[in-house]
Amino acid sequence: MIKTLSRLACATLAALHIPLAASAELPGMRGTQHIGITVPDVDEAVAFLVDVMGCESFFSFGPFGPFEDDWMEKNLNVNPRAVIDIITMVRCGNGPALEVFKYSSPDQQPTPPRNSDIGGYHIAFYVDDINVATEYLRENGVRVLESPHPLTGTGLEGMEWVYFLTPWGMQMEIVSAPDGIVDEQQNNRSFWDPRSGS
Repeated sequence: MIKTLSRLACATLAALHIPLAASAELPGMRGTQHIGITVPDVDEAVAFLVDVMGCESFFSFGPFGPFEDDWMEKNLNVNPRAVIDIITMVRCGNGPALEVFKYSSPDQQPTPPRNSDIGGYHIAFYVDDINVATEYLRENGVRVLESPHPLTGTGLEGMEWVYFLTPWGMQMEIVSAPDGIVDEQQNNRSFWDPRSGS
């Protein structure tokens, strides 16, 4: 009976063109509050984020550890002997905060993951003019990967993107869609847009 009701519910959602994920929700979820990144040198990272990207540094705290028990492993899923040397909170325009960590750990991997690695990630910043922003990054000694590309033939058509690397090797991206993206126009819905905060 339960399996039949579950199949019926899925069929009803599909018929109404409602994504299955819409039937479940983390209670009280409002959106992304912060993104945590681990860097080899917090001062270098924050200087780049502030002086090149135009972010604002708020405050720092730490250290946490070393602990004699397995608190770090139980609470943060890291080596029990890992230490958080310092955390600095940074805000970049109209978007979630960045929580910039400096860890010391016996098993720390010194090379950031690539997008193709499990756990790979990147952070994308919206800019008004991607060509102007790309040239600005290059003028400031930032390694930009190729040139801006359009995202044609996808729900993101109308957007251009280009990747760049931070001084510590983390992948970041700038994007721009001054006239919006095709999915929003076709389906009357909106992705997060830092220009409006919605």
